Amino acid sequence: MTTPTAPHYLFLTTSTREPGHTGNTEWLARQAAAALPAGTAQTWHHLARMDLPPFVDHRHTTGTYAPPEGNMKTLLDATLAATHIVFVAPVYWYSIPSPLKTYLDHWSAWMRVPGLAFKEPMGAKTLALITTSGDRTKAQPMIDSVALCAQFLSMTWGGALWGKGGPPGAVQSDAQAVAAASGFLNALTAAA
Repeated sequence: MTTPTAPHYLFLTTSTREPGHTGNTEWLARQAAAALPAGTAQTWHHLARMDLPPFVDHRHTTGTYAPPEGNMKTLLDATLAATHIVFVAPVYWYSIPSPLKTYLDHWSAWMRVPGLAFKEPMGAKTLALITTSGDRTKAQPMIDSVALCAQFLSMTWGGALWGKGGPPGAVQSDAQAVAAASGFLNALTAAA
């Protein structure tokens, strides 16, 4: 599958908040997505609501993986179809939420599925992060980690949009983050 030329955003929401509750990070991401030009393709997946199998590392034994099935195939297809991948991830213990870590671990498998072009097409995509936490400094380790993932696959690093989170609705009072959200994704499209 080749990377499409028209912008197509894949939003991977990774909070483990119970269904029916929109957290600060997803709220901020939805503000950013709403500012995209009308008709811009968007795909949203909530990773915590998908049955994601644990990654089993046999890179140094069998060395290859079978093509993914079920939800992992859905995610692989969505990943390859997107021009821009946006992790919508609140800071959990200075890092990414566990559903996102599981998804990222499967990138190691997808690079080793015989006949599947994964690593090369990823280099034509942009990876960005939208996150919230109580303090910007506490988000930095996660931001650095995601930037390194982009670098590993030669993806364009689109940067991070951070907002002050905490209790439900807190980010809505962060005027700087709300203002930045309106142009964050459009800047990614312009840079591509």
